[in-house]
Amino acid sequence: MKLTVESGLWALGSEVAPPPEVAVLEVSGAVLAWTIHDPAQAVRITFTDLPAADWLWRLVGEAGHVAVVTAAETADVVPLPEPLAALRRLAVGHWLRRWWPASARDGIGPLDAAVLDAEVALATAALQDYFSEDTLDSDIAGLLAPHREALARTTGSGDPRILDLVRSCVGLADESGLGGWSEVLAGQGPPRQDDYALAAGQPGAGDDGAIADGVASVSWTAVPPRTFDAAESTIDWSVRARDGAVVADIRVATIGPADGIPVRLDSGSITGGGTLDIDGNATLPLPATETQAWGHDWTDTTVTVGAAAGETEAVRDRVRRYVRARLAAPGPDAFLAEILAAEADY
Repeated sequence: MKLTVESGLWALGSEVAPPPEVAVLEVSGAVLAWTIHDPAQAVRITFTDLPAADWLWRLVGEAGHVAVVTAAETADVVPLPEPLAALRRLAVGHWLRRWWPASARDGIGPLDAAVLDAEVALATAALQDYFSEDTLDSDIAGLLAPHREALARTTGSGDPRILDLVRSCVGLADESGLGGWSEVLAGQGPPRQDDYALAAGQPGAGDDGAIADGVASVSWTAVPPRTFDAAESTIDWSVRARDGAVVADIRVATIGPADGIPVRLDSGSITGGGTLDIDGNATLPLPATETQAWGHDWTDTTVTVGAAAGETEAVRDRVRRYVRARLAAPGPDAFLAEILAAEADY
């Protein structure tokens, strides 16, 4: 890998794909990135604070570290495979937390958030040499703290893999300054089914009386994680005359609370916006009379949930194929949360 300069920052390695096809890990003084479905592609290392990247010799050797620090444009360094694999696995763990495309419609089950975050916390602790400074991805306490009760419930399953995981997390929680974790191993009964259930999403409102209706898809990069079913065509919309006004009824299939997330309908000169309720529903007033609405061409109507539209459907399809491949044949970098999801045969 050769050094290049991008936006004023030194970088090693070739360009990687944009989200959601990239696994990213922020370590001290640098950001590491991999295209998730291309294991042969080299890591991309972008240095944000080169002096803080005092771990670099562990990855590229002392000579490589010196070459990078002296900003030698001709430097050609090769990362060591073992530490690189551990860092990549941790980056994938964070990717799973953000981008796992859980979907009742697609038959991709959710990952147990407590188990996954516990695994990511342990992987982070094992790589502390790369986190001499605090980063977004180094917060072990932040990973564990929300899941104490959930991890206690998981021990009720008696699964030795989960028990080993929780045992390790109890010690790590103590080291991270989290109190009250000693009772976690006592168990609090089997996991509740609703901890893992996906909302399949109900059909949209009946089409009787609808002036126009259609479906649209949610852009993953435009919305918070673990909120919407990740399948295509999960937005049902219809335009109706109601109480002397014209409105758009929006319904989005959810797997988590969606309240406050913006939604917008655009159809030529007719537009309307608002926010979803907790169940992913919204009614948007539209600036048109009933006569105008019936005469309007709704063919090119778009509905946008969250921020402006991002990735294409083809990108989302590649991510689904990647995830299904991981579930079908877990590799050496698989997380227990993935294995449990595969075993559940969702």
